[in-house]
Amino acid sequence: MNSDKKYILSLDLGSSAAGAVLFNRQGQVVRQLQKEYEKYYPQPGWIEVDPNEIWYTMLSVMEELVATAGIQASEIAGIGIANQRETTVIWDRGTGEPVYNAIPWQDRRTSKLVDEFRYQGFSGLVQRKTGLILDAYFSASKISWILDHVSDARIRAEQGQLAFGTIDAWLIWKLTAGKTHVSDLTNASRTMLFNIHTLEWDQELLRLFNIPHQLLPAICSNSEVIAHTAPGILEAGIPIAGVAGDQQAALFGQMCLEPGMVKNTYGSGCFALMNTGAKPVASDHYLLTTIAWRIGENVTYALEGSVFGGSSVFRWIRDGLGLIESTAEIEELAQTEPDNGGVLFVPALSGLGTPHWDPYARGMIIGITRGTSSGHIARAALEGVALGIADALDAMEKDSGRAITELRVDGTSATYDFFMQMQTDILQYPVMRPRVMPASATGAAYLAGLATGFWTLQEIKDQYTIARVFSPEVPGNGKLREKWQKAIARVKNWDL
Repeated sequence: MNSDKKYILSLDLGSSAAGAVLFNRQGQVVRQLQKEYEKYYPQPGWIEVDPNEIWYTMLSVMEELVATAGIQASEIAGIGIANQRETTVIWDRGTGEPVYNAIPWQDRRTSKLVDEFRYQGFSGLVQRKTGLILDAYFSASKISWILDHVSDARIRAEQGQLAFGTIDAWLIWKLTAGKTHVSDLTNASRTMLFNIHTLEWDQELLRLFNIPHQLLPAICSNSEVIAHTAPGILEAGIPIAGVAGDQQAALFGQMCLEPGMVKNTYGSGCFALMNTGAKPVASDHYLLTTIAWRIGENVTYALEGSVFGGSSVFRWIRDGLGLIESTAEIEELAQTEPDNGGVLFVPALSGLGTPHWDPYARGMIIGITRGTSSGHIARAALEGVALGIADALDAMEKDSGRAITELRVDGTSATYDFFMQMQTDILQYPVMRPRVMPASATGAAYLAGLATGFWTLQEIKDQYTIARVFSPEVPGNGKLREKWQKAIARVKNWDL
């Protein structure tokens, strides 16, 4: 590695914000910056984002980060990208303009379409080929919806005039000024169109969802020099060398490199992944079987538990109820009461994920009396997220046949000490928080650093350190979990 290359730039595009993190050779964060972008809610259950706003927000963050860090772009050895997955963008190959707003993973507009496929008996086919549950959560039905609802979109797609991508592909297209249309295996594996066994787009699934192959990006691994940034982007041709969906990037960033190791990311939703090694493990408990990463010729798989209610619940308590002014205040409010006062909060604001997988479930606060306070509701909200994660991890143990002995955590809410103590008390095993966060940005940086020779794998392992371990202080939680299951039963199929 040339001595003039001193940094790796990691781009972290989450569900609500565009972030960039600059790492030095020691794996330390030199500088990080984040800016939120707007979401739009045209109808109940619909969520949209302007793809151009995503791009310009990310470009602004990149430029400001480099300028304020006082470095030259030529000192950056490579760029890594971690991104929200499943979010669907379709754009014109000639103009680069989106034909419709991006449809994020939380959007439920295609639930009825997916129900039809389920009633016709396609669930098993989809799960066998993709490792996924037939659901509107993934990209395939979103692509179909855009092609069916935008004038001439399907004809233009069949003629090769349009391009589809998840956010990784959209960013790479923009970073290369339209020269590179590519997606990595982890993002491709979340479209419900990619065969995780053959590692190719699946023709049978493309026919099922009526999606032209011409629309799709080429496939790359997670750690290789894919392309270089175009002239005018940071004024240097920087290698784009590491790309992964944010949760897979976090698994790598948490150094969960051995089968059985588990991490959970506390973001808008919560996503727990277990490394299962070189072979995919099928799930009987509504976990997802997914590609963790491919480095060289070696593919690593994972089991994933998706809990849709995370910090989005705390934002609703802030914005919808007005009980707090910032999401971090949820902890302070929760600690005004010694317990939940008999209140349970099921945070199914976007349905239930693992292990229930019910898109028609809705959120519920139950057990309210005249004595219920805002502190009780805040505490129940924290418990609701932690209990949902515990359910997903229990399912993971059953499907993998492995007992989980520790949980590595990251994400904004993982910085809440009271919440993490609550989580370990519910799980009854240690919760471990790393020194460097966010783990998704770290993982993308590591993947880019490996591809460019900036780091060796051993150097990365040596850099990873745990900042704090939370251990159980309260023995047993059987009564709470029993009441939780009663509450879960009441919210299922609510909006059917």
